[in-house]
Amino acid sequence: MVRKIIKIDEDKCNGCGLCVSACHEGAIGLVNGKAKLTRDDYCDGLGNCLPVCPTGAISFEEREASVFDKTAAFGKTAQAQTAPKTQLAQWPVQIKLIPPNAPYFNNADLLVAADCTAYACGSFHDDFMKNRITIIGCPKLDNTDYSEKLGAILKMNEVKSVTVARMEVPCCGGIENAAKTALQHCGKDTSCQVYTISIDGKIF
Repeated sequence: MVRKIIKIDEDKCNGCGLCVSACHEGAIGLVNGKAKLTRDDYCDGLGNCLPVCPTGAISFEEREASVFDKTAAFGKTAQAQTAPKTQLAQWPVQIKLIPPNAPYFNNADLLVAADCTAYACGSFHDDFMKNRITIIGCPKLDNTDYSEKLGAILKMNEVKSVTVARMEVPCCGGIENAAKTALQHCGKDTSCQVYTISIDGKIF
């Protein structure tokens, strides 16, 4: 059916994510550092996201779109309100997928985490991810050295701090070493703190 729905200009979007939080129905997500209407049927067309956008990237349009599914959208919202709040601030999170020039890196506190850490530490979101931009990887499974990608992020952005979260297992040394190598070669005096998590969830 033809109805009023939001439209997002990706050229104007700076990836701040304010519209994602403002959308009570969960119709908007961050994809490759840009806001995107991910579910037509979750958009009610009321535009709670418009006033929070600092760049004017969101507007209304009338077009063919799925019927607003009030039950699904508000059911999803109710479920989200009873579940623990995620502290994930951006998407994607995999180191090998992220663009180094994504706007959310500038003036950010950066968390570089091994994949397994969030599963071993039950309070990982609040203890580590809160107020940080989170990127994750496993140098053993990806069979790669992340130092080049991390170095590009640090050189292209004013990153305020770097926190590394790794497991106590030896293979996790790769992600710590990559972060430290990137910091050494970026030419900036960026602080770095490393936390090690045991397989029973203790933080060192």
